[in-house]
Amino acid sequence: MDVIYKTTHDFRKEDLARLFLSVEWSSGHFPEKLQEAMKHFQAVISAWDGDRLIGMVCAMDDGVMNAYVHYLLVDPAYHGQTVGRTLLERIKAHYKDYLRIAVIAYNDEVHFYEHCGFTRADGASPMFITSLWT
Repeated sequence: MDVIYKTTHDFRKEDLARLFLSVEWSSGHFPEKLQEAMKHFQAVISAWDGDRLIGMVCAMDDGVMNAYVHYLLVDPAYHGQTVGRTLLERIKAHYKDYLRIAVIAYNDEVHFYEHCGFTRADGASPMFITSLWT
């Protein structure tokens, strides 16, 4: 398998829906919103197996100091093949001059992010307000 990595903000709705639903993220039910959201991230790096979107990382930033990885997802059929790690390495390289890159890791993903160089913040807890449409 030859994975190709691209920097683009333009995706077909069908590709986004399939990828997001492959990891059981409810946002995959709103492909039009996802397609629009991709245009607003400062950094989007995607992974492709031929014409199949198999992973992506999306980040927002303040332009100088802080970046936040909002999405990192890889089609489960490609887990264990370094796609996620490669996406994170590429986003870290993109933000190499920033002071901080933040990510919210769910409990079962903490080890993965720690293995990729992230550390837990002492005394901090992620907090969310979820819209009614999710």
